[in-house]
Amino acid sequence: MSERNSGKLRVRFAPSPTGFLHVGGARTALFNWLWARREGGTFVLRIEDTDLARSERRFAEGILEALRWLGLDWDELYYQSERLEIYRRYAQRLLDEGKAYHCFCTPEEVAARLGRNRGLEYDGHCRGLSEEERRRYLEEGRKPALRFVVPEEKKHTSFRDFLRGEISFERLTTGDFVIMKSDGTPTYNFACVIDDHEMGITHVLRAEDHISNTPKQIWIYEALGWEPPEFGHLSMILGPDRRKLSKRHGATSVEELRAQGFLPKAVVNYLATLGWSPPGGREIWEPEELIQAFSLDRVVTSPQVFDLEKLKWVNRKHLSRLSGKELFDAARPFLEWLGGEALRDEGKVIKALELVVPSISTLGELVGNPDLEVLFRPPELDGAVLEELSRPPAPEALERLLEALPDAISREGLKPLVHRVAGELGVRPREVFHPLRLALTGRGKGPELASICEVLGREEVARRIRKALELLEKGR
Repeated sequence: MSERNSGKLRVRFAPSPTGFLHVGGARTALFNWLWARREGGTFVLRIEDTDLARSERRFAEGILEALRWLGLDWDELYYQSERLEIYRRYAQRLLDEGKAYHCFCTPEEVAARLGRNRGLEYDGHCRGLSEEERRRYLEEGRKPALRFVVPEEKKHTSFRDFLRGEISFERLTTGDFVIMKSDGTPTYNFACVIDDHEMGITHVLRAEDHISNTPKQIWIYEALGWEPPEFGHLSMILGPDRRKLSKRHGATSVEELRAQGFLPKAVVNYLATLGWSPPGGREIWEPEELIQAFSLDRVVTSPQVFDLEKLKWVNRKHLSRLSGKELFDAARPFLEWLGGEALRDEGKVIKALELVVPSISTLGELVGNPDLEVLFRPPELDGAVLEELSRPPAPEALERLLEALPDAISREGLKPLVHRVAGELGVRPREVFHPLRLALTGRGKGPELASICEVLGREEVARRIRKALELLEKGR
């Protein structure tokens, strides 16, 4: 399957299904996807689910769904849990060649010995066990792990990062490390190497916190006689306080952003700018445009701050680009509270959304939105509103408006109507506009009144004016 020598770019995103898809992971997936699509390469998705204690199928499925929602399609999909025999075969090869050995030490024994030498991960205790000692451990029921032999001459390691340049590690104190756990599953660094080689990955573009893993992986490549892929490490994503992004900063997963009503295009747009400098300083991009514009020479490695307010600004820009039908489809999950009857009139819902959406940042703000609710549910006129409506010239203004309502109310037609009624009463237009707003919405402020009337339609406007007049009559 390997295409490393074909000259074709093959990159991968390899999440562990131990939680929801973090925005940092989504950014890594996005950059790999953009690069592959820009170069006509292959984007591989690999679910690294060999951590039996922490991996969950629901998280794996959630990651796939989150990537689909973002529009990041993959060309090949693998699950490490389905490849265990491959890892065991290569582990046996290293064992046979004397490049790995069985280790019977318990975590407590390792910790006790390393208390005297904290610089090492392992002191090599089991490297020189006799056959008799190994047999005794087995008879005790101990299941050995497999440790990789770190050659002394490899303690000084360097590699060229295609984003950061040469990275050197001076005199590493890394001890022999586990490549196969006692339960027969591989560790991250071992499985990662085997898979990247077997899958023909040419370039590994991943987060900065993986830099420290790179020496171990290079040693395994060399032990197996393989050429490593090229490595590049993206910047860290920080919260506004410049500490590592975590839940204390608010929404940090793609699932949370989706639930809050961000558009996938907006999330992709914003994440693309976290570590990539757009040409011309442009800020709003469609995914197809990002593919054409993306290039590694504009990727920066300085830490990036995830700013939820900036994401909201980007989301507003993308909301404004949606057609009426696109807006309806995107908003529908956030409109169920209005009831099925309200949603049957798609045309009215679209008009209502176009009226309300310019004042919100996320579709989640539509839930319980009073400006939206009043377009579908007549308001309850409380005592304070009725008291205002009882003062002249409000009652007569409403009566004249009701008499003069045209068969169809348009945004353009309301203003002349109000001015005509105001002239007949000898009052300012505001003294007609205000009681009309109170009668229709029960509130003194809100979206443009002419647009409200257009959304409600002639019958509903008349019904609400008539209801207000009836309540005033009862109160006399």
